[in-house]
Amino acid sequence: MASNPPTLKIEITSNERLKNLKDHFEAKFGESPLFYACAPGRVNLIGEHIDYCGYSVLPMAIEQNILAAVSVNNSGTIQLANTNPQYQDFKVSCSEDIVIDRENPQWYYYFLCGVKGIQEKFGIGCLAGMSCVVDGTIPPSSGLSSSSALVCCSGLLTMEANQKSLSKVDLAEICTKSERYIGTEGGGMDQSISFLAEKGTAKLIEFQPLRATDVKLPDGAVFVISNCCVEMNKAASSHYNIRVVECRIATKMLAQAQGLDPSRLVKLFQVQTELKASLEEMLALVDEVLHPEPYSREEICKVLGITTEQMCTELLSANTQHVTNFKLHQRAKHVYGEAERVMRFKSVCDAGAAGSITLLGELMNQSHASCRDLYECSCPELDRLVDICLKSGAVGSRLTGAGWGGCAVSMVASEKAASFLRAVRDAYYTPDPRRAAMEKQSLFVTKPAGGAAILLEE
Repeated sequence: MASNPPTLKIEITSNERLKNLKDHFEAKFGESPLFYACAPGRVNLIGEHIDYCGYSVLPMAIEQNILAAVSVNNSGTIQLANTNPQYQDFKVSCSEDIVIDRENPQWYYYFLCGVKGIQEKFGIGCLAGMSCVVDGTIPPSSGLSSSSALVCCSGLLTMEANQKSLSKVDLAEICTKSERYIGTEGGGMDQSISFLAEKGTAKLIEFQPLRATDVKLPDGAVFVISNCCVEMNKAASSHYNIRVVECRIATKMLAQAQGLDPSRLVKLFQVQTELKASLEEMLALVDEVLHPEPYSREEICKVLGITTEQMCTELLSANTQHVTNFKLHQRAKHVYGEAERVMRFKSVCDAGAAGSITLLGELMNQSHASCRDLYECSCPELDRLVDICLKSGAVGSRLTGAGWGGCAVSMVASEKAASFLRAVRDAYYTPDPRRAAMEKQSLFVTKPAGGAAILLEE
């Protein structure tokens, strides 16, 4: 059953990180923060690149998060600073239209996505003045959702500073839409788990309508995150949006072939719903309708009965206008197969039977193979890291997040965790000086953490 997420406001006692952030804030702005806001990163256990196709995913929040200290004032400006000196300060007037530069995805533009989302939701003409210092422990561009956590944290603190109130579900939906200002056409998984997460449990996140259901992970296993140390910024490259577009076009091609109105459908989930078909039947339909060779623009336009201009304006996004070939068969095959793996993963967790750890590991391995071969969102370093993880004792290992770099998540029997960490460290991190320097924040055991919250010092 869907659970009721805990409250958005939590009283906390100070800790070292909070104290350091408070000191930084006071040194920067000459006053104490009024409140704090936090939003966690996430690891997706299974269900990659299918949220924007309408399908359920199975993530959990991680303990690494974005934490912001905030004061509210009458300055008429929003002043932003970051504890990391490589991220520059930024200042914007509360009365001006917030402009987000997609061509230059700096950290403060992600913050402003959250601000803009709340401003538009409530029609706030002039926002409250705010001073904020942001501190992050999620490795950036690692596939652990640091950018979405920043958008969520910003949306939450902007709501609080302007004395508004929203449910966690509403906040997740607003932050999903507002992150698109930076140009990423995400499906909502990252923002949903950031708000709806609960300590100690993974979540099945479903869309239409948005809801989260507890998934109890098996006893006797831990999840280990390992970063391949290749960075991938979704907003700064077109890989991610190309996949979104290929799935959109595949949706319309399948709809057309089945006598549905393609102009009404944009997600692969909608085709399945309209046809009242099973996922197995959709996989068979993909083989029947879509050829494995890449489709040209001309072929797509001919099948759908549209002009090249219509294709550019209705199907392609701003940063995919240059694409000339589209692998529709492979992308649709991944999505329907991965959607099936998510439901099987949840069923195995729910049953809690003997041997469930092995079954879940196999599903993770199948997921990585599909991401690598059909969706082509892996990279050589990530494939090598996954291979090392399996050789080091993981029962399952796969890329997590957008891919093209970032992290792998591995399922490891609890009693093997220490030897697994040692083996991966020795094989992947120690031989390379750059990776060795990053190892502490790149290789760690994680457990399900709680969701975004306003923090008030006791």
